[in-house]
Amino acid sequence: MLLFFAALGALRIDVAHFERQQAAVVFEDRSGLPLGTVLPSDGEHASSIPLERIAPSFIAAVIATEDARFYRHGGVDIAAVLRSARQLVQTGAPVSGASTITMQVARMLYHPPASMRGKVREAWLAWCIEAGSSKNAILSAYVNRLPMGGNLYGVEAAAQSYFGAQAADLDLAQSALLAAIPNDPVRLNPRTHWRALKNRQFYILQRMRATGAVTDAQAQRAAGEDLHLAAPARGILAGAHLLFALASNLPVHTSHVRTTIDRPLQQFIETQMRALLAALAERNVHQGAALVIDNRTGEVLAYVGSPDYFDDDNHGRNDGVRALRQPGSALKPFLYELALERGVVQPNSILADVPVTYAIANGQLYSPSDYSNAYAGPVRVRLALANSLNVPAVRVLSRVGTGVFLDRLHALGFEHLTRPPEYYGLGLTLGGGEVSLWELTHAYLTLARAGSAIPLRTVISNDAPNGAQTGSPRLWWLITDFLSDSHARAHSFGAASILDLPFPTAVKTGTSSDFRDTWTVGYSREYTVGVWVGNFNGAAMRHVSGVTGAAPLWHRIMLRLHQNHEPLPFSKPAGFVRRSICASSGLKPLTNCDAVVTEYLSPAQVVSYGKPGRSTLPRTYDEWLGAQGVAPVRASDVRILFPHQDDRFILNRTDDAIEVAPMQAIAFHVRTFVNAPVTWSLNGVRVATTASDTYTWRLRPGTWHLESQTAARHDSVTFTVVRATQRTRRGFSF
Repeated sequence: MLLFFAALGALRIDVAHFERQQAAVVFEDRSGLPLGTVLPSDGEHASSIPLERIAPSFIAAVIATEDARFYRHGGVDIAAVLRSARQLVQTGAPVSGASTITMQVARMLYHPPASMRGKVREAWLAWCIEAGSSKNAILSAYVNRLPMGGNLYGVEAAAQSYFGAQAADLDLAQSALLAAIPNDPVRLNPRTHWRALKNRQFYILQRMRATGAVTDAQAQRAAGEDLHLAAPARGILAGAHLLFALASNLPVHTSHVRTTIDRPLQQFIETQMRALLAALAERNVHQGAALVIDNRTGEVLAYVGSPDYFDDDNHGRNDGVRALRQPGSALKPFLYELALERGVVQPNSILADVPVTYAIANGQLYSPSDYSNAYAGPVRVRLALANSLNVPAVRVLSRVGTGVFLDRLHALGFEHLTRPPEYYGLGLTLGGGEVSLWELTHAYLTLARAGSAIPLRTVISNDAPNGAQTGSPRLWWLITDFLSDSHARAHSFGAASILDLPFPTAVKTGTSSDFRDTWTVGYSREYTVGVWVGNFNGAAMRHVSGVTGAAPLWHRIMLRLHQNHEPLPFSKPAGFVRRSICASSGLKPLTNCDAVVTEYLSPAQVVSYGKPGRSTLPRTYDEWLGAQGVAPVRASDVRILFPHQDDRFILNRTDDAIEVAPMQAIAFHVRTFVNAPVTWSLNGVRVATTASDTYTWRLRPGTWHLESQTAARHDSVTFTVVRATQRTRRGFSF
């Protein structure tokens, strides 16, 4: 006997070391509301919880039914074994079992064979478990592994699936019903064998009464209680994309996660997105994504990756929050802040929204334009950004430098813009790269926080966010002032557009080439909201832009977020003062100024504010003025409109040798205000005389001085043509 107990002591088994390696993970929203349960890779829904989070009535039901002497035996109930053996001898068949809860735990953990030898091993393991584990630890291991029908294991999983409740909230009737299932999980499945399960529930209530766990009156009330099963669910109530993403990166043994998601908001957005996409379906719009962030903490309040994660026919499992797409014009605010920071532009700078052509690699020409193919002429920085004008943005980027802008975008968290600057070229500010809604909305959060960047959070944490400053706070507030100016954007978006709200918000849209992606990202003082609408397969929508595709959902989300209160107004850019300026010059108005507006000026600009400005537009506007039917006020009546002074053209590399392809030619274009032939000369040699104002010339390497002459008037420019030295990306997306 001493040897027996010595061996038993050496083989102590602590069941706490047998935690499930892949337990199902129960996710809650920020307020504790259930979001759903993600099953492990084996497909079992098994939620492991401590005893104190299980209703005492369920524990009592299990003990009364399975092992009434649980707290009085050492793993094997000798009295039960003798009773079972006597019944077997008397009747010739087993009447009652002798397995204790501890023995059942041993069977769950070690799976001994169903034979006499297996029973002996089961009893031995039960003694070892009792020697190395507390009764509560054994009971916890048992109730968290009980088979509860289908792929459900453990009382918590069953409570959520069958009653939509947590195990701690079960009443007596529910506890007795769930405690009945493990006796035969197939024939007592609540969804298929309700009557048989109710009979077993009555038996359990009688066992509880017999053991003194409940009174006769309590048992009768519980037996008569009308129970209703929750509707079968897919296990996910809201936020499926985020839940599955989180579940794949959680530490082992994690069973509960409280996320930052606001479930009512999440479900509101999911519903609104489906309604919006149904209305746009006839215009070939089928997918969307949305992200909502708390500006103070960086917590993600809503994460909608698609209209329906489980809609496999429409690629619902694709995550539009993380997918890489072209952002259209949505990057422009970050360019303008950088340009202001580096002194490339000032708030009162006038940018030329007129036709322009840039020479790019491989001898190509790049002429940015807006979808309207119209030009506004001289525009302030405020109007250029608010109306999302392409030509001024490209002009600014050409002066800032693509590499410098790319570095700033990297600092703002755009991790997927990994190509060299030459790959993106001037099209970077018009959406020539690919970014995710996660990255874009995060960058706008930084804008909303005046350059103070904090990480996004999806799981509740008590840690205070630490912000890293990017750029100048007062310049970010200046950009916010531009983006929140509904009057400034009226030219492109109209008065009282879907972008306008009854409280202060700043917003920017984006539309990629061929209407493949539409974006709207904006913020108040409290929240930042990003929305993408398009198609996961890249199919073009039928003339759906950011303001008609993504903006309506952004508008609804913003109204929902602020339905109970109005946000505070934005801060004014510190150090700037407002002054009246001429809309076409950006300077103090003169008597011949056609339009006077107010704009912010920096202290340095205020010092020089009183200096007189020009009264005429510079030469850059000649072609635009001509298209308006207005003659430039010049001493000369001839102007070469293309090429421009100091333009540089690159011959394309066609094969291993550098050749001049037949199509590598440019069209000289001149504006004349007299009806006379035009003579064209290059480097002093006449090359043609034309009756029209255009002449096509094949490119040849060299520096060229072009002169055009008509009716004793002439104009000239100098440009260069060089050979290509490397292959680079063709074209841009805007």
